[in-house]
Amino acid sequence: MDKLLLIDDEADVQYSFRRIFDSPEIELTTATSGEEGLRIIPKLKPNLVIMDIRMGGINGLETLRRLRQLDAKLPVIMMTAYGTTQTAIEAMKLGAYDYLLKPFDVPKLKQIVFDALKAARAMKQVVSYQPLLESEDYDLGIVGRCEQMQNVFKLIGQLSASDATALITGESGTGKELVARAIYSHSQRAGQAFLAINCAAIPENLLESELFGHERGAFTGATNQRIGKFEQCNHGTIFLDEIGDMTLATQTKILRVLQSGTFERVGGNQPIKVDVRVIAATNKPLEAAVATKEFREDLFYRLNVVRIAMPPLRDRREDVRLLVNYFLKKFAQEQGQSPKSISQDVLSLLEGYHWPGNVRELENVMRRALVVTKGDAILPSDLPPELTTPRNQAASTASHSGDSNSVARLENADVATLAKALFHRARLDSKLKVIPAVERELVIQALIETQGNQVQAAKLLGITRATLRKRVEKFGIRQGLAIQ
Repeated sequence: MDKLLLIDDEADVQYSFRRIFDSPEIELTTATSGEEGLRIIPKLKPNLVIMDIRMGGINGLETLRRLRQLDAKLPVIMMTAYGTTQTAIEAMKLGAYDYLLKPFDVPKLKQIVFDALKAARAMKQVVSYQPLLESEDYDLGIVGRCEQMQNVFKLIGQLSASDATALITGESGTGKELVARAIYSHSQRAGQAFLAINCAAIPENLLESELFGHERGAFTGATNQRIGKFEQCNHGTIFLDEIGDMTLATQTKILRVLQSGTFERVGGNQPIKVDVRVIAATNKPLEAAVATKEFREDLFYRLNVVRIAMPPLRDRREDVRLLVNYFLKKFAQEQGQSPKSISQDVLSLLEGYHWPGNVRELENVMRRALVVTKGDAILPSDLPPELTTPRNQAASTASHSGDSNSVARLENADVATLAKALFHRARLDSKLKVIPAVERELVIQALIETQGNQVQAAKLLGITRATLRKRVEKFGIRQGLAIQ
């Protein structure tokens, strides 16, 4: 039975609530003031408090403030007949679960109360923040214990002991700049300058000047001599992000720097000698760009001395929980607060999501959740809709409508595109075995989509349940996904 506490000094409101929530599943208790409510709560231990803002004695906002100190996880719904923007903002800022205006719509009230009680139950099953990583891991900012990330760490260590040029590849949001900074911070050049340049963010006509500088009068608007990033970074490390977006002319100058350590400012003819370590990164397939003459082959081989392939987050789901812990601590430190807790349902949703934006997307999701959460625990309702809404709606609709032509078009177009992308990844990462990787991911996603029901998952995959069980054992898929 759920315990509901109403704090309101109007007899009519108390009478209405008794009628609305006349149910064997809800025990309603009333209080006529904030002071009385605060006295009742420790003994009653309600699941939800609904409270008026304007009352005799201390008002609702002050009561809410004291209640949060008493029990930070107790959901509180505020209501008033005198709604103002400032009041609503203040109530939510203090941690109210929701805010209602009188007179309220009964079905809407019931739904909000139902959702709040559901949130209260979820908060009793939260997973508290735990420092799963060593402090130095947090300081470094690169988190991961999967095999792919361990290989990345090994390469960082090997590169840090030398001045070799490095090429970091991977999708956007996988943490390429963090890897570049880790190589720099552990290298012999750590005491010198580190400059990061996003080649895709600077217009083509300005990038060369940004990198190499220009002489006065070199072009319209060049009223003074400018020292470029390579000169500024002499004896240090320069990180060229999205190097695949460079023009061929700029690529030629980069190649010259790598070969001879010299360049000329734009509009100048005096060679300038520098000692700069170059670390480059790209989310584009440079081999394909070389084949189409969009990227210089000789520059590619100069950059590709040691390659670090950053895995997408969907290929390292076992690291999601570690990353969540990392972001909880990071954001708590920024706000000067204790880390929030997180419900098991949220962790399951995060681990099952495909993360097209990779680690950067996860960071943004966690930051958003901390902003919108109404208590000390992050709940599924605090996540954006793309994480909580069933995916593949289009494919599902086509399948259930019996439109075989639509399904065929889906197979021919999407599967071919997927195959090309996988083969490209396999060329970049020699350790990637396409068929086992795809097979494992299909089994995991089928179990997630069917909430661990092996019969339904096998049907979804078009295999027998016995075959599915063998695949679960073969790939070491955790039993939480294979419950039936």
